[in-house]
Parts: sequence; structure tokens; C-alpha cells
Amino acid sequence: MQKPYVFITRALPEAVVGPYRKYLNIEMWPEEEEPVPREVLLEKSVQADGLLTMLTDSIDQELLEKTNTLDIVANLAVGYDNIDVTYAKEKKIAVTNTPDVLTDTTADLTFGLLMAAARRIVEASEFVKKGEWGPWSPLLLAGSDIHHKTIGIVGMGRIGEAVAKRAKGFDMNILYHNRSRNKETEEKLEASFTEFDELIEQSDFIVSMVPLTPETHHMFDQATFQRMNSDAIFINASRGAVVDEQSLYEALVNKEIAGAGLDVFEKEPIGSDHPLLQLNQVVCLPHIGSATRETRVNMMELCLDNLCRFFNGKNVLTPVK
Repeated sequence: MQKPYVFITRALPEAVVGPYRKYLNIEMWPEEEEPVPREVLLEKSVQADGLLTMLTDSIDQELLEKTNTLDIVANLAVGYDNIDVTYAKEKKIAVTNTPDVLTDTTADLTFGLLMAAARRIVEASEFVKKGEWGPWSPLLLAGSDIHHKTIGIVGMGRIGEAVAKRAKGFDMNILYHNRSRNKETEEKLEASFTEFDELIEQSDFIVSMVPLTPETHHMFDQATFQRMNSDAIFINASRGAVVDEQSLYEALVNKEIAGAGLDVFEKEPIGSDHPLLQLNQVVCLPHIGSATRETRVNMMELCLDNLCRFFNGKNVLTPVK
């Protein structure tokens, strides 16, 4: 029996991919850091039975219309806003993602980003490296306490809950806003369900963990930042486009908020001339929420397991519904 042909849009370690070649006819784009060109992706999609894609690959209606062979798209991410899921369902193309395996890793990074922004860790490191460390002064690089402060988490999914768990260890008051209440989390972590406006106004740290949808696009806009406390710190480890970056920049420059920690941006990668990079009170990271060796390997294996299960007539482990 002929093995299903699967195209992987980025070079993954052969140590991970190799065992699956027994079940799948795998071809990989040979570059690890360079995205597959659009024309190559379109060409391979027409031939493929399955795709293993990155968040940077646009699996849109144009691509899905062109193929009559494609049966499944396994996305190496929790998010799947790069895929036209609605049209894929119309064409009876299965879509999977990689939840759960990266929950704790991303929560670690998110809380680390909060701590770095609050305690000015990156700024302090650069201060030492530049030889600027001189005589001691009482308020030298003084940041903000984290313990016993109020954290407002917007989006109480798996990762949001894991962030709340970490906040609990710092004796923080936990507020959250979500489309629906998570009463289990409320009881377990003493978190309080709060309306969005109230959360924005009461929180010392506002953490965005929402998916990107038409409703959440630019939900953090000028009016939202103006309602925050002047000493508030905004953290975004969800999707860049949930933030109006110009409004965030103006809020920081005008001291309407105290700082920000960002792992995601509306258009990635950003250049060194991005306005937010010019501000000392902002910590910027290159979208590394799930970037540990262990977690990335788990994500790869989950994608490949989903592909194998699908072609063996079994239920996939993590379908996008």
C-alpha cells in the first residue's frame, strides 16, 4: 500500500521525523529558519495528502481551492488563525493543532515576561553590560513589586489558567475575563470573574491570553489603555493583532501605563526600528512562548502522531473543532 505523501513546511530534526517515515512519505522544506515560499507551498499542497504547517504559513482559501488530494493539515501551534478552518471543513479537510503540550512552557514564559517587565531585568542587564553601573542609589532601576498585586488575565483557557496558578504562588489577587466563566478555576485558584472594563481598571498587571478572532482584533486599543492605572504593566503572549500597537506606544510615551512585556507583534518579525523597541520600559521577545527543546519536540511528535492516526483511520488526538 502506498504511503500518504506529507509535506512539512520547515526543516524539523531528522531524529524526530525519521521514525515516522515508516508510515508516511515525508518531504520537508530544507530550511529551518527560512519560510517555504508561497509558490512552493502551493505546488506541494496540490500533490500532498497531508501538510504539517507552521503558524507563519497561510493555509487560505486560495490554497485549499487548488488541491483535490489534501485530507489533513496539522498545525505546529495552538493557534490556527493562519488556516481558513471554515473553508477546510467545507472541503472535508481535517485540521489539528498542538494544545496542552505547550501550556506550562508558555505560562512559564508569560510569567517570566511579567517579572522581567516589572523588575526591569533586561534594562538592568544592559545597564551593567554598557558599564553604566556606578555608585549605589536608593531608587536605582527600581521596578514594581509582583507579590500581593492584582493580576488581570484576559482569556482563561489552558494557558491563562496556568498563568493564574503561577500568580497564586506570588500571593497575587487574581481577576480574569473570559467568554464564559471557569468556575473550577475560580474555586481552585480563588480567581474572580470580572467584566473587561473593571478588570482593566483594577489590575496592576494585565495579561492578554486571548485567541485572535474578529472580536478580539485590536481589543487593546487607545480607550483600553487610557482606562488602565498609570503604574499598570501590560503583557501580551497571545497574538500580536489583539493590540493596537500605535495606541500602546502612545500610552507608554504619555505615561498612561508604566510598562509592557511583549512576545508577539502584529506583523512578525519586527525590525530593529520598531517604535516599541525604542522604549526602555518595554521588554520585547521574538515569539518564543513555547520555545523549549522539550516542548517543541513534543509539538512536532503530536503533529506527526495526528497525521499517522488520521491515515490509519483513527481519531486524531487534537482536532480543531
